Amino acid sequence: MPGKKTSTTPVVIAVDTGGTFTDCVWIESGQVRMLKIFSTPEDPSRAIADAVKQILQPRRPLRLLHGTTVGTNAVLQRKGARVAFVTTAGFEDTIEIGRQARPKLYDLFFDRVEPLVPAELRFGVRERVTAEGTILTATNAGDLARLAERIAFTKPGAIAISLLFSFANSANERSVAEALKSLGVPLSVSHQILPEFREYERASTITVNAYLQPLMETYLRGLQNKLASSGKANVFVMQSSGGITALDSAAREPVRTVLSGPAGGVVGASAMARLSGFDRIISFDMGGTSTDVALVNGEIHATNEAEIAGLPVRVPMLDIHTVGAGGGSIARFDAGGALRVGPESAGADPGPICYGKGEQPTVTDANLLLGRLQPDAFLGGNFRLDLEHTRTVVAAWLRDHKSDLRIEEFATGMLRVVNATMEKAIRVVSIERGYDPRDFSLVAFGGAGGLHACELAASLGIPRVIVPAFPGALSAFGILVSDVIKDYSLTVLRRISAEGELPASAVQQLDLEFRNLRNQAEADFSAEGWRGKLDLFLSVDVRYHGQGFELNVPWSSKLPASFASEHKRRYGYADSLRDIELVTLRLRARLKSKQTVMEAPKAKHSLSTRSKKEEVWLEGKPVGTPIYHRESLPLGRWYPGPTVITEYSATTLVPVSMRFKVDAVGNLIIERKHAR
Repeated sequence: MPGKKTSTTPVVIAVDTGGTFTDCVWIESGQVRMLKIFSTPEDPSRAIADAVKQILQPRRPLRLLHGTTVGTNAVLQRKGARVAFVTTAGFEDTIEIGRQARPKLYDLFFDRVEPLVPAELRFGVRERVTAEGTILTATNAGDLARLAERIAFTKPGAIAISLLFSFANSANERSVAEALKSLGVPLSVSHQILPEFREYERASTITVNAYLQPLMETYLRGLQNKLASSGKANVFVMQSSGGITALDSAAREPVRTVLSGPAGGVVGASAMARLSGFDRIISFDMGGTSTDVALVNGEIHATNEAEIAGLPVRVPMLDIHTVGAGGGSIARFDAGGALRVGPESAGADPGPICYGKGEQPTVTDANLLLGRLQPDAFLGGNFRLDLEHTRTVVAAWLRDHKSDLRIEEFATGMLRVVNATMEKAIRVVSIERGYDPRDFSLVAFGGAGGLHACELAASLGIPRVIVPAFPGALSAFGILVSDVIKDYSLTVLRRISAEGELPASAVQQLDLEFRNLRNQAEADFSAEGWRGKLDLFLSVDVRYHGQGFELNVPWSSKLPASFASEHKRRYGYADSLRDIELVTLRLRARLKSKQTVMEAPKAKHSLSTRSKKEEVWLEGKPVGTPIYHRESLPLGRWYPGPTVITEYSATTLVPVSMRFKVDAVGNLIIERKHAR
């Protein structure tokens, strides 16, 4: 149990802003509480401020942990700042030339993604550093003064600076940044944000950061000011890497926040599954506009090879795969008459038909028409879904599209189509990466996850579905319990033998580099006011000599053997006769969360006193199905499907072939009936 709260003890609230709902989670008297309100896409901070007013007592100090989609939406919608890009002379078009890879190999009419910076805003500076860090041509004060004048004339909102080989020696890049500081616009400097090789990916990452800086700075400062009007408020931001950071850091490096909401979901799913004794999971987050899936094999792993809207972003992000399939995904018939669902979404406005304003059938409408969603049990009964209106509008829509499908057939077809899309996403993070989904549990959350998880598990042979407590707000819960995390990296490019242990000289030199990264981490944590012992995780990106891509393995003197083992697991072979290259050193510094873990929920009623039967369409036919409220389920007792389980933030469908129970920590465990 937590200590007694005083009026001066900050209330910690985690907020995840999504396309349809804004989810808030906090801990009160040892129990997790939640609130869901409709999002305000035109100004996400307005919904957050409204929610805080409902939760917080007047003048009570607040610590807000925020997962935001502001950066993601700005890149997707191309609504960021006007950016000037500065690089080594002769490499100004790097961000447009990109790589040779073609996203659509056989599409002759495919247009590549336009860079964020047009040609007239790209500037070259006369300088040159070798790959080993030797300065061949230093910057010239006169050249830099003229560069500043040229950039000032274009009136940029932010500047991205990424010089060739600045990761090996940053002296020239520092002088450029110093010369441009007088322009008074935000600077994104590559050796500070991403001191790694691959000039295109580094330049793209720094450009994205600059593109988002003014917008995120304005948004976060505005949110903090809006919250401060009702009392003292400190805002922290969830990063794509699965940890929170201070507001100043998020405003300075917003590129690290572009997947902050989905990252919270993976952290929450892993934390809740671990409480039930499962550490190998596939997280399945189905929200209003999209579905995010990730595989956790004991530990949550980040990747450095992500893309946002076709633009490479090389800061650490949790390895999440997203598809355009959610509760708001819209149905349509294509030119050949085939039924399609998504990726277009009804979002929060107008939303699904059953919300009252929508005019096109969505996945949420299909679940309602099939009895899987209960009209009077949505958001705890605070918002009633209009079943009759939905039937009328969908019937008219089918007539307009000259379809002779019955409403239930159409709704069933919609669910099959959207399930196929989500099944493919799960295959991407499991089978396509060498993992058998049958060895994992599917952790389903998001407002719609529990309605589809069991059917997906059956298709993929996954033996168990876990629906955590408060599934509709699990991303917010993940943000609430996330650690403070900062990631550091440095490209070193060192070639060694693949046999035996690392030479002592190499170990000594790399230990020194890691010590420098550690010192930087400790200084950054201290500057932001964080106190406590840091957990440090050291790793190295390694490849065989001649390869173009790396695998990340933990740092130790036995690095060659560790790399060979991981290479064999991933690609099926290892080559002991081939030298290896140590490419990039990585350090992750983590400060453990101090948030109180919730107590196990208490059963309030027996199952029999809270059940009723409704007609639910299962496997193409109506079946009389018990409807239970989740809070009425006793802990630890197995019950057979089929059933529909309702709760405040979500609904779960258990098919005929499966059984379920609520375990000691409040997670809903669903297994095949023959499971032991």
